[in-house]
Amino acid sequence: MKKSTSIILAIALMFSLSFVSCDALNNANDTQKGAGIGVAGGALIGGLIGGNITGALIGAAVGGAAGGVIGHSMDKQADKIEDALPGAEVNRVGEGIQIVFDDKSGVTFATNKADLTAKAKENLDAIADVFIEFPDTNLLVEGHTDNTGNDAYNMTLSEKRAQSVVTYLKGKGVTGDRFDVNAYGETKPRFDNTTSEGRSKNRRVEIGVSANKEMIDDAKAQAN
Repeated sequence: MKKSTSIILAIALMFSLSFVSCDALNNANDTQKGAGIGVAGGALIGGLIGGNITGALIGAAVGGAAGGVIGHSMDKQADKIEDALPGAEVNRVGEGIQIVFDDKSGVTFATNKADLTAKAKENLDAIADVFIEFPDTNLLVEGHTDNTGNDAYNMTLSEKRAQSVVTYLKGKGVTGDRFDVNAYGETKPRFDNTTSEGRSKNRRVEIGVSANKEMIDDAKAQAN
């Protein structure tokens, strides 16, 4: 993207967000946030952020009344995910859900490994049931590593980790065409890679849950 275009988009984003007050968003429930963020320019925000689940989910927002319908469904799904997997970090983002699997959730990876542990499989069993219960969603799976090893190796390893999760969930009955996979290697740490605890947390997989075409079409029909 050209520099001048980036500046124009950034200015447009600033003005679009000015119509949604901080207090209104802070006090809104998740369904209202889904509708509000979409109206405020979801596709524009997603285009500027890009390359991560948060940006992808905001960019996929439909907004308006239909976004509120989708947000209500995602509220219910997020609650079910939290009940099924209490250790996972579950965030409502726009009209979607971000799920972070790390050492707290039991879906962890040893250094230089992409194999799922018995505990990881047990926890993925629980979340597979939720995904099957809510079939009208797309699932973006991201793999990450710590900073041990070189960049190219870590990029491949992060993809293997994401694929391990996808393969397992498919085996449990989650439809394969719902998945997209992204690999980021060591480029997006969430914790301090200079500590063993931070490196352990960075060896993770994240999943973004967003509405598919069927859910969007149904939401628009309900909103009319």
